[in-house]
Amino acid sequence: MTTNATYEALRSLKLDGMADVFAELLSQDMKGTQDPSQWISHMVAREKSMRDAKRLQSRLRMAKFREPDATMDTVDFNAERTLDRAAFEALGDGSWIKSHRTVLMTGPCGVGKSFLACALGHEACKLDNSVLYFRMPQLFTELATAKANNIYDRLFKRIARAEVLILDDWGPDLMTATQRRDLMEIVDARYERKSTVITSQLPVEQWYDIISDPTLADAILDRLVHQAFRFEISGPSMRKATVEAEAEPAAIRKPSFGRLLSRPAHPHNG
Repeated sequence: MTTNATYEALRSLKLDGMADVFAELLSQDMKGTQDPSQWISHMVAREKSMRDAKRLQSRLRMAKFREPDATMDTVDFNAERTLDRAAFEALGDGSWIKSHRTVLMTGPCGVGKSFLACALGHEACKLDNSVLYFRMPQLFTELATAKANNIYDRLFKRIARAEVLILDDWGPDLMTATQRRDLMEIVDARYERKSTVITSQLPVEQWYDIISDPTLADAILDRLVHQAFRFEISGPSMRKATVEAEAEPAAIRKPSFGRLLSRPAHPHNG
């Protein structure tokens, strides 16, 4: 097979990474300096790298994160909030996913809970796990729509099978009878099989009131809280800090009595 035919064959087999390296090696006239095993090693490494990148992008698209730019590397640990950095960064190795643990994040509006949850989800995608993100109201709306269109089983299977399920903004609205039954089915299907991340403005102790059925509340929360990593975050709103930081240049343009003003660094939104 000629070199051109080999290149075209690699393309037709969708081995684009290998084809690219094959062309690069030919153009550099590397034939005399590398043996065939080195050629193959370079080609396979590029192919794997390209496929890993495509798979990650596919995982991220399927997850539909609220904060698509959130990653473990972009979390602001200098923000004024009570986030246990060591405990949070320890989740980056993905062992909590392998052991099917739950992560619960509570705290007031604006402290970055959604950003942190999406950062965990992004890291899970990098580790080649399937991830789904829902705001709680969105989840219940999609479940109701799926029932009306006779595709509930399909949606339920997607949710139950995802390695990581992120449920953002638990509460404050009371759940209906249908919503708490749906949540019970999801939690029970995933218990000790998959991992779940939940964020809420309300402390876990108040989640009983949101479920508004003592029997189901006990069953749901027993499965969620058992062996959970819990982050109780407090601090000023990071959104407010961002707005104030963005307004700061106007003040800089009108200095008084020689006062030196400097624009603070932007914290990450949550």
